Amino acid sequence: MLGMNTDTAQHADIKAIEDVVATVQRTQRAKDAEGFLELFHPEALWTTAHGKVLIGLDAIAAFTRAVLPAANWDGEVTYEVVHVQFLRPDVAAVKVRQVYHSETEGSEGAPLYVMTKQDDGRWLLHANQNTEVHAEAA
Repeated sequence: MLGMNTDTAQHADIKAIEDVVATVQRTQRAKDAEGFLELFHPEALWTTAHGKVLIGLDAIAAFTRAVLPAANWDGEVTYEVVHVQFLRPDVAAVKVRQVYHSETEGSEGAPLYVMTKQDDGRWLLHANQNTEVHAEAA
């Protein structure tokens, strides 16, 4: 991975961040709204790939519960951490590659997750922007 020091504590944080992204993948594939929502800070912000702005966990939850269970993608979705930039020891900007694999075609997203480390050591999604990647930009 790019842009990371070899510090042991930082490696543990990177692993914990990767685990959150793996849980995003698992919950998205399973269309598990409640599991997905557990990953968010209560004061989180989320902007969807199509520009819908959701402020606070209640708004994110309402949207997720309405949309995720009814999501209509064939194939599977994968999420890969491609870059972690620590802004502070307890704040990280995480660039993710999101790919929807299907029989007919694949589409891609380029989420940016700003994650915060909580007092109990958990990393949560705090300020997030999903961006659809258009073929000409790939």
